[in-house]
Amino acid sequence: MRRRSSKSTWAWLTALGGIPLRRVLIRVTGITIGTIIVVIGYALFQLPFNLAAGGVGGAAIVVNSFTGWPVGLMVLLANIPLLILGFYQLGRWRFLFYTALSVLIFSFGIDLMRSFFPDVTARDGALTDDMLLSSIYAGIIVGIGNGMVFRFGGTMGGTNVIGRIIQQYTGIPLSQVYLYSDGLVVLLAGLAFGWELALHAMLTLFLAGIASDFAIEGPSVVRTATIVTQHPHELTQALRDGLRRGASYWQVTGSYSGEQRSMVMCTVSRSQVEDLKYIMPKSIRRPSW
Repeated sequence: MRRRSSKSTWAWLTALGGIPLRRVLIRVTGITIGTIIVVIGYALFQLPFNLAAGGVGGAAIVVNSFTGWPVGLMVLLANIPLLILGFYQLGRWRFLFYTALSVLIFSFGIDLMRSFFPDVTARDGALTDDMLLSSIYAGIIVGIGNGMVFRFGGTMGGTNVIGRIIQQYTGIPLSQVYLYSDGLVVLLAGLAFGWELALHAMLTLFLAGIASDFAIEGPSVVRTATIVTQHPHELTQALRDGLRRGASYWQVTGSYSGEQRSMVMCTVSRSQVEDLKYIMPKSIRRPSW
């Protein structure tokens, strides 16, 4: 019996990327806490004002306002085919395990909040009567929760799955996919609830993106620049003198021209990006970020 249990555990760990059980538990805990934070933001600040700020959750809010169908149930049903598709296209068991965990917690959490706390999740009993204040808090709280989920290796399903698959097959950046999908949901919200609410939903979406980046990367965000140049020594010296940053460089060959160049790689803080562009000599080609 022990051997079977050991083999079964090893099989699961292999399916989840061969990572240690302790690391799996840390990820599960982080994803769970992050998703609960998202549930709180949705239930207390988005649902009372129908702030459909993009994604499957936003679309579910729009449908709920006309049909009364539970938001969590609609999110769960919409994610089932996406989970199956993502299983084959993105990450097999590892993807399915972490994404299904967040989807289930979110779906059941939203409906449980509306069942046990119907007053605070409705417009009349909302924590605040100010839609602007509610949209700000919704963006910050949901963004922090989303960032935690991503930081621990999970996703919230929905448009995250669609975006990654589209990027994989078309090369379209995720930011553009999210812009189109979330923009469509906000447009539907504007048609359904009015354009003032749609503007508040856009504010929520914008703040959620900022808060999510902060939760994922922290306050000290860095950027890595790769610069193709014929003058690596002058450039690295300028980086040391002007930004107090070191750099590495190596020889590369252009695939089209066949010419030899040097590629310089340097990591700078976000605030130093413009300074880096300023100190680069005119002979250096545009950097790749």
